[in-house]
Amino acid sequence: MANQPEGRWNACLLCLLILAGMLVHGCDDDHHNNLKENSPAKQISMDHPEIMQLLFRPIQVAKNTPPEGAIDIDVPVADGVTIACRLYGHAPSSSTLIFFHGNGEIIPDYDEIGPSYVREGLNFLVAEYRGYGWSTGTPLTSTLLPDSNAVFLFLTQWLKQQGYTGALFVMGRSLGSASAIDVAVNHSDELTGLIIESGFAKTLPLAKMLGVDLAVMGITEEQGFNNSGKIARFTKPTFILHGQYDQLIPLWQAETLQAESGAKNKELQIVPGADHNSLIAVAGPLYFQAIRKFVDKAAGTAPDWRERRRQFKAQQAARQAQQAAGNTP
Repeated sequence: MANQPEGRWNACLLCLLILAGMLVHGCDDDHHNNLKENSPAKQISMDHPEIMQLLFRPIQVAKNTPPEGAIDIDVPVADGVTIACRLYGHAPSSSTLIFFHGNGEIIPDYDEIGPSYVREGLNFLVAEYRGYGWSTGTPLTSTLLPDSNAVFLFLTQWLKQQGYTGALFVMGRSLGSASAIDVAVNHSDELTGLIIESGFAKTLPLAKMLGVDLAVMGITEEQGFNNSGKIARFTKPTFILHGQYDQLIPLWQAETLQAESGAKNKELQIVPGADHNSLIAVAGPLYFQAIRKFVDKAAGTAPDWRERRRQFKAQQAARQAQQAAGNTP
């Protein structure tokens, strides 16, 4: 079973405790007061250097060889800017998850995890951000969501051209929850459902916990990512997973997303004993099975009771045969 990539995920989204500590020590009260006095809210944007340091930790690497069965897709989003994506494919008729990862991760981190989705009968398509992996450009808060929407549109067209006919879901982890929720709201007609792992509802409390007081800088929740406000407008099936002991994005953030979600079919799955980066390690295969169960139900591809009974009887017969073989001299 593939474990989450601890080395890189210890630095993920919002996993910038070291940077946060540096910001706390480097920004005393006088600095914040001067910033508030000298920089009116209209002059401060989410591209402010302190905010950028909090949100992004790009890791650049040369393109590696895709695992067997995986396909690389390069998505142009602006002049000279290309976003890398990788598809771990099961079958064109299977459901596809378009996935936006955390801020300290890159595509190769999913080369062991992607096949676990494939074994569950799902296509898993990972998208990068500017400046991550072998993507070009420089990450900016102002381009994060427009890029994510452009990537989604390109990938949906690519999938159609390649003959993929299964249901489509968007999924985001940590920082990627902002991309996934924004895409879900803007392209609801294209989607069957939304999946959020270790995501956040409120931008300002999260940033403040990590050492940057956006309110002092004149940034409002609406000027941030406004995940809770957006998810209220998405009415299709929604699945939220969160670690019980997430130290970076506390559980109340997931509970707020669940409460604010506009979906009638919505579920919050809390993984007991897991923190921000250990959901897969703690839950094991149950993590992927839970996602597949949600996808099958939302897409209407779950087997009916007759099929489930047939599968159960087949499994029972197989166990009895194994027991009988073990008792044979």
